[in-house]
Amino acid sequence: MADYHFVYKDLEGTSTQWDDIQRKLGNLPEKPPVFQPPSFSPAEDEDSKPKDRTWIDGKTEEELEDLEDDLDDDRFLEEYRKKRLVEMREASKVAKFGSVIPISGSDFVREVSQAPQDVWVVVLLYKDGFPECRVLLQCLEDLAKRYPATKFVKIISTECIPNYPDRNLPTILVYNNSAVKATHVGIHSFGRRCTSESVALVLCQADPVLNDGHGEQSRDAVLDGVRKKFLERVVREREDDDDGSSSD
Repeated sequence: MADYHFVYKDLEGTSTQWDDIQRKLGNLPEKPPVFQPPSFSPAEDEDSKPKDRTWIDGKTEEELEDLEDDLDDDRFLEEYRKKRLVEMREASKVAKFGSVIPISGSDFVREVSQAPQDVWVVVLLYKDGFPECRVLLQCLEDLAKRYPATKFVKIISTECIPNYPDRNLPTILVYNNSAVKATHVGIHSFGRRCTSESVALVLCQADPVLNDGHGEQSRDAVLDGVRKKFLERVVREREDDDDGSSSD
């Protein structure tokens, strides 16, 4: 005769009065939380999204090209698609550099002396552990993002020029067409307070060193843009000071 064993199992999370008393006395562990399955949310259907400018903005260049024949019925979206494609392609042309590139002594000729004739190169001679070098580097990193068609590089001073004196740090060399066009020694070359705007003004004193990549720029046009940003920064800092004093 078969031996049947039945195990009774109550609903999950239920407890007897005896178990509750034992838990209060510390004889039983706390009840585990009741399992709750995650709520079901169906994946968003791409075709169900509203087709508007935001939808176009979320597309990559390749995706926009694939939509060429799909928006014929919507003239507005088709025109906006073409506009976004032009903007993306222009942006890809502009973004040549966009950061301060670290180089070594062996890289100097290739990265600086042999740079294309239409590219201005700003070289920072520095050493780690010098606060002035760190301040100027931060300014150059900001300018590199604003002017991606200008090449910014940094190199340990003694790798570029053997026995270069630390008292001259930081130093900036400006190159164009394989020649040194300007030299700025020490952080005080950029005014009493070294900011991105003061560095930009000094760099463009004689030549249009800074280039945002949107067409040919004259020295005066570059300076006008730098002065505008300088004034905007002064106004913003004064407004911040006023807000801080009023809150006190």
